[in-house]
Amino acid sequence: MTDSKKDAVGKLFDLTGKVALITGGSGYLGSSFARILAEAGASVVIGSRSEETATRVAGELPSPGGATHYGVSLDQLDEASLNAGFDAAVEAAGQVDVLINNGQQGHALDLTDVTGEAFSKDLQNATGYFLLARRLRDHVVTRETTASIVIIGSMYGVVGSYPDAYDGVCVASPVQYHTLKGGLIHMTRHLAVYWAKDGVRVNCLSPGPFPNEKAPAEMVERLKTKSPMGRMGLPEELQGALLLFASDAGSYITGQNLLVDGGWTAW
Repeated sequence: MTDSKKDAVGKLFDLTGKVALITGGSGYLGSSFARILAEAGASVVIGSRSEETATRVAGELPSPGGATHYGVSLDQLDEASLNAGFDAAVEAAGQVDVLINNGQQGHALDLTDVTGEAFSKDLQNATGYFLLARRLRDHVVTRETTASIVIIGSMYGVVGSYPDAYDGVCVASPVQYHTLKGGLIHMTRHLAVYWAKDGVRVNCLSPGPFPNEKAPAEMVERLKTKSPMGRMGLPEELQGALLLFASDAGSYITGQNLLVDGGWTAW
């Protein structure tokens, strides 16, 4: 590939001069998302319930083009907190161009013992995603510019889980989690068609099996048998899809749900 072609490819995915706000940016997948956004040149704002944690993670991000990264306190389950967090991000970085709705709080309760209160609380993640998305939409309309919103869904928003993968090992995949993720995928479509005229793209990235090191080993081995690739995903294997949605490389993509699942949902 010639240098000119390499430059053209690089420009497609370049986020230099852009500001990306990511919720849950200190987590297992979130930290990987934050890193690729920073490596693409963006100024990254980490949102976390702990401002100290957010600031620490932001300080560890690379800055190839000299961008500054920030940390803000943001609890997406609390409307006042998420509004204050968005305002703090704009005040610190001057603007927000990309929103990654990634943070997710939930209860490890399955359909046998989840309470109504816990079920409703977990669904508040969708409320928080919407309210933050609307803040970004209003922000960029005022600025007369464009933006990208990436909602993190799940393959479990599209298919049910296999009971035998969890039986006798741990709680089943929570029913409220499936309900949440399915709703987020459809909310993506709804927001995309309403906000396209405003220059705001909305897409959903739905990971397949990406268990962290705390996941029960026996469950992981069972999950491997459900995947055509016969293995679990690594966090960095989501980075390309995220960057596609966040950058100009995806300028004509909106309202889509991209499954990165090793072929799980192709069975």
